[in-house]
Amino acid sequence: MSGVVTGDAVVLGLQPARLPSRALAVLVDLVVVWAAYLLVMLGLAVATASLDEAAVAAVSVAAFLLILVGAPIAVETLSHGRSLGKMVCGLRVVRDDGGPIRFRHALVRGAMGVVEILMTFGVVACVASLVSERGRRLGDVFAGTLVVRERLPAARVLPVPPPPPWLVGRFAGLDLSAVPEALWLEVRQYLTRARELDPAVGRRLAERLADELVARTGTPPPAGVPASAYLAGVVAERQARDTRRAFTEAGAGADVGNRTGAGTGAGGGFEAGRVFGAPAVAVPPVVAVPPVVPPSGASPVTPPVTPPPAASPPSAPPAGGSSSGGGSSATGFVPPA
Repeated sequence: MSGVVTGDAVVLGLQPARLPSRALAVLVDLVVVWAAYLLVMLGLAVATASLDEAAVAAVSVAAFLLILVGAPIAVETLSHGRSLGKMVCGLRVVRDDGGPIRFRHALVRGAMGVVEILMTFGVVACVASLVSERGRRLGDVFAGTLVVRERLPAARVLPVPPPPPWLVGRFAGLDLSAVPEALWLEVRQYLTRARELDPAVGRRLAERLADELVARTGTPPPAGVPASAYLAGVVAERQARDTRRAFTEAGAGADVGNRTGAGTGAGGGFEAGRVFGAPAVAVPPVVAVPPVVPPSGASPVTPPVTPPPAASPPSAPPAGGSSSGGGSSATGFVPPA
């Protein structure tokens, strides 16, 4: 990985492209460009058959410059450093600070590419790429660019091996708050790669990591427990605590959401059709009276449906607190009929 420093003093970990992948990308680009050049020249040979030799030479030079030099420059400028061959190989041309290239970068690379790729059949470009630490050719050096890999192989995630069964739960009372994340990362990397290490080297590394854990926790390991088993048991305890904490937080969040929803449904909302501030009035249901069946030969008579009596609005008490009228009480409200 190459440490590319941006203008904001941020170090980018980019993997420079090496000679094999770059050579394959250039080969793909040359095949496409030369095929287009031959087709154009074939068409121009038919179109300029009636012209003199000077005109044919001028057209040929113009076609060479436009197709073999101008076309790659235009493609790299418009695609921000990705030609057809680079897209196939997963490469991209970037600036020294990791940013996208512009026309001047593509122009310098294209002009130098004519000399070190086309005129010397790629010998100068290969030698410069082999000598350079980051695999750059002369065009990249003069333009201030770098060809990097965009498609990187995915890192294989290895699970942490479980501790021995007789160590499960032995470190439940261990204080792990003082252990830094860097040490946890070292322990996990050791446990996942322990089988690939030399036995003597792995044992010394496990003892060193165990000593650091003991210094951070302040509790020595049980007697007779190997350092690797001790590390596996402590890491398993840390994972168990993280799992319990995550489930506890998720359950607390769901409980708060259920309480909020229940409060809104039971007493937090408004009743449909209820005017805020007005007393609730019970309205008796309307009972439909069945029609009276008259004697034979007469038309049926349906009695009218009597609507329920409207509720009397409460009357305000008279000034002074005395009753007005012969049926009112001392509170100022009319008694029900």
